[in-house]
Amino acid sequence: MIKSNLKALLDERELSLRQVSRDINHRLESIRQLYNDELERYPRELLDKLCTYLDVSPGDLLKHEKEPTE
Repeated sequence: MIKSNLKALLDERELSLRQVSRDINHRLESIRQLYNDELERYPRELLDKLCTYLDVSPGDLLKHEKEPTE
């Protein structure tokens, strides 16, 4: 399962969603959905803007967690 790590990245930098939205010129709602890990699909443009802004790679922004086997 792919999970967003945006919350941790913003928390450690003490950045608000609103500030990030203004700085990268992207819709607050889309950033909020990624922050809360509510997206089913990840917009390439948003990922690119966030990686550039935070100076991270996509692997830092998104993480893979193995689902428990039944």
